[in-house]
Amino acid sequence: MNADTSSATSRDRVGIIRRMYNWVLSWADTRWGTPALFVISFLESSLFPIPPDVLQVALSVSRPRRAFLYAAVSTVASVLGALLGWYIGYMLWPTVSGFFISYVPGVTESSLNYVGELYRDNAMWSIFAAAFTPIPFKVFTISAGMFSGYVSLTTLVVASILGRGARFFLVATLIFLFGPGVRTFIEKRLELMTILLFVLMVLGFVAIKVLL
Repeated sequence: MNADTSSATSRDRVGIIRRMYNWVLSWADTRWGTPALFVISFLESSLFPIPPDVLQVALSVSRPRRAFLYAAVSTVASVLGALLGWYIGYMLWPTVSGFFISYVPGVTESSLNYVGELYRDNAMWSIFAAAFTPIPFKVFTISAGMFSGYVSLTTLVVASILGRGARFFLVATLIFLFGPGVRTFIEKRLELMTILLFVLMVLGFVAIKVLL
């Protein structure tokens, strides 16, 4: 593949992602916004490339009093989606691996195997980190099934609830406290904010371990 072809392919992928982003956002203006949020949150944990935060923010801004309801919908659906990701990795991977590696952003053999190495050290923290931060969550849910010897379903569910819940309820809290004006801040800074909060959390646990 020459440079021009590679560049054209990259532009095509960006264009597809942008259209999918706009499609997700369009559900906020319909009466099906909440069911759409559930479906997108469910699929994003194993397949869909657009994070549910996009729709959750739009819905919450239009109805701030329901911000925590939308966070709950995102969390429950995302955790259920994590179980689907586990099933794909555990039962279906030999059959569907070609599709995922070719068409699902972030899913590669190297990334899946790398996550498998992380699971050997600490599966709970690895899944929590992916669930809370912008790390592609689907890579971790699928890997959990592939490397089920290191990851129990209980670990996957608990870490997913904690990580996804913390992420989605953080968004809800910001909108509930500061109103629609915080939307731009969330859309531009959410990824950085979740990374910084996770780093601070890890440093806090390290400090406790050292001091005690």
